Amino acid sequence: MSDKEESEKKAGGEEAISKLLMLGAGPSEPEVRSMTIIGDVSEELSKDVIAALWFLKQTAKTEELVNPEDPECEEVKEVIKPMEIIISTNGGNADDMFAIYDAIRYVREDVPVETFGLGKVMSAGTLLLAAGTKGQRKIGRHCRVMIHSVIGGSVGPMHQLDNEMKEVKAIQEAYIRAICEETNLTEKKLRALLKRKVNVYLTAEEAVEHGFADIIV
Repeated sequence: MSDKEESEKKAGGEEAISKLLMLGAGPSEPEVRSMTIIGDVSEELSKDVIAALWFLKQTAKTEELVNPEDPECEEVKEVIKPMEIIISTNGGNADDMFAIYDAIRYVREDVPVETFGLGKVMSAGTLLLAAGTKGQRKIGRHCRVMIHSVIGGSVGPMHQLDNEMKEVKAIQEAYIRAICEETNLTEKKLRALLKRKVNVYLTAEEAVEHGFADIIV
């Protein structure tokens, strides 16, 4: 990649982050490595979130003095700076949910990803909350969590409806597998929950019990 392309890519990441950050970092302020997923999970949101994730991953490595209190210390060590994703959403599009989820999975291999659910974390948002680095997933004490089966609909000829239903079922299976991979829920228990209720609501305590989060704040 040329210097020009690298510069343009960095600028794109900075622009995406500027749309997502709650606070800006100035010359005298600490660096902000937090982004927000607030509102519907959509193609527009996923585009910005993924660009921001890539940018924060690329800028995660830094060097710090081994002993900063020693004025004569010159020895440095490599440090990986974590990132935080603050989530408050009613859910959204399944494809965009999986796009963000896969991006988080890729980034967390090298950089700790702290997720923080506030207010409401529902539908697509539950998987994104659970996708954070285990042990670093926080949830507000009054946050409401809701999971439900995938919702889909279509109008057209019978063979088309049958095709669309197969696709909805495939998305449902992928969602169940992902939730079970990131939480303490087994497929049997999750399927039983989804079958019993249209919308399954969890308190913050229940969300931690089931492994969607680790810490209540």
